[in-house]
Amino acid sequence: MNLFDLKGKIAIVTGCSRLNGLGYGMAEGLAEAGANIVGVARSDMSEVKRKIELLGQEFFPINADLMYKENIYPIIDKTMKKFGKIDILINNAGIIRRNKVRDFSEKDWDEVLDVNLKNIFFFSQAVGKQFIKQETGGKIINVASMLAYQGGIRVPSYTASKHGVAGLTKALCNEWAKYQINVNSIAPGYMATDNTAPLREDEERNKAILERIPADRWGENEDLKGIAIFLSSSASDYMNGAVVPVDGGWLAR
Repeated sequence: MNLFDLKGKIAIVTGCSRLNGLGYGMAEGLAEAGANIVGVARSDMSEVKRKIELLGQEFFPINADLMYKENIYPIIDKTMKKFGKIDILINNAGIIRRNKVRDFSEKDWDEVLDVNLKNIFFFSQAVGKQFIKQETGGKIINVASMLAYQGGIRVPSYTASKHGVAGLTKALCNEWAKYQINVNSIAPGYMATDNTAPLREDEERNKAILERIPADRWGENEDLKGIAIFLSSSASDYMNGAVVPVDGGWLAR
């Protein structure tokens, strides 16, 4: 079980301000495995901080809007000043905009691509350079989606961004694996979060989705704990460029 031990590790987790969110689920899992957490979000994280500290780990909140590239390096600087190192980055922050393709605006396209893809590249670039400087290796975990495999409905910019996340994961792996930096992605299926609330509230769409999931339920944030710990730990040291579905069997249908 020492393969999965994260004691003393420092993990940056973006988009972890909501207790029912995927970012919090992964942050909680890493904390349970021994890691201290640097939480990055635009909104208040006081409740998340309280919950993580109840597990006996530190939670260091940094408020930042990841739509803007210039906000990334101050996060690195604050983390280094606080902890002196970085071991893990989970690029979880993301947004979604829904509309028909024919009505989709440039603003909604640009904002989604900036947060969901551009931010991941430049955050990974910044943390990867820190890993190389530290000469310690490190773990980068990008959160993709089932829409890294499929087209979706009324979410063209989200779909494009998540396909991009899958490709970027492989591109980063090809350059950084030699530095013992593991770059992999998690592709969650249909998860019960705020982003999917409109789908769950739509009786017809909810029924159609559940009929396709062999597990016969929506995923919960706790369902990502295991894969997040695995990809953050030495158990995954020879895993590079993978996109791992956690979908209740959705892709198997």
